[in-house]
Amino acid sequence: MPRTLSPSTLRAQVAAIIAGTGSTPSEAEQVAANLVLANLSGHDSHGVGMVPRYVDAAAEGGLKPNASVRINLDSGTMLALDGQRGYGQIVGVQAMALAIERAKQHGSCVLSLANAHHLGRIGHFAEMATAQGLVSMHFVNVLSRPVVAPWGGGDGRFGTNPCCIGIPIAGTDPFILDYATSRVAQGKMRVAHNKGERVPPGTLIDEHGAPTDDPGVVVVPQSNGLFGALMTFGEHKGYGMAVACELLGGALTGGGTWHRPADTARTVLNGMLAIVIDPGKLGTQASFEQEAQAFVDWLRRSPPGQGFDGVQIAGEPERKARAARERDGIWIDDATWDEIVAAGAKVGVTIG
Repeated sequence: MPRTLSPSTLRAQVAAIIAGTGSTPSEAEQVAANLVLANLSGHDSHGVGMVPRYVDAAAEGGLKPNASVRINLDSGTMLALDGQRGYGQIVGVQAMALAIERAKQHGSCVLSLANAHHLGRIGHFAEMATAQGLVSMHFVNVLSRPVVAPWGGGDGRFGTNPCCIGIPIAGTDPFILDYATSRVAQGKMRVAHNKGERVPPGTLIDEHGAPTDDPGVVVVPQSNGLFGALMTFGEHKGYGMAVACELLGGALTGGGTWHRPADTARTVLNGMLAIVIDPGKLGTQASFEQEAQAFVDWLRRSPPGQGFDGVQIAGEPERKARAARERDGIWIDDATWDEIVAAGAKVGVTIG
């Protein structure tokens, strides 16, 4: 039956499974903490439900436990890194720590990260930057079975290709804009399928290119062995952003773009181009803080629209979810829990 677990219990159980793939205890704990934080933030699509895929990817050899970033170029203001197929929750943090250090030293840093296994919730990296008073922008591509259709197309040709922007706001919480360029994240379709839910019109097309509300079309093979596809957000505009993320996160970083038939591999590789800026070194710190605060206050003074409680700023829903789920626990549906238990069994770990 569905269960609600405390964050600490879930972190311990997930860490045990991750350690079973060959990770050191410290790596397993960091990966588990990142996944549980995604659940706490309300993004179950990027949370512990990914564990079964990680176990399979490690077994395939596409995910390399205990790998670290390799520095291919370090010119101070530019970093070219290779994640060497390590856990994205590890190599992504290592990469961002280096970029933050360089931005503080030089005022800015352009970071390219190739060949990272699934980076998870990109907002985590923006939060790392804003916590240091820095601005960051992230463009990410996904090398895995293509699940998103191009605008005007009838099948999947690329991944959910997230974009993220983090901006510190003096005196209050940061602005963290973090979104897939598909209408919804692929992981949210897995969660909906496991819960037996349907999805809103305009989200999906089936394996024949026709509209559907069944999330299963992008989760399990259909009768002809093919999959359906997600649609991009914002029609041609979201499609354009998705292509930009593929070209910047994939082509420019050296990690590569997707241009081949789909396969059944469980490995998910990401490339990320990130730009980190120190407003203090830019010389606009005082006006930046004043104007950012003034604009956010201006937005909040808007009267609530029909059906809304008031204006929110990107990042607020995640912070509210964290407070609630830290207090009440994290709910996991039957199907997802069964998949996690089965993943543990594959690496000799029993959880209950």
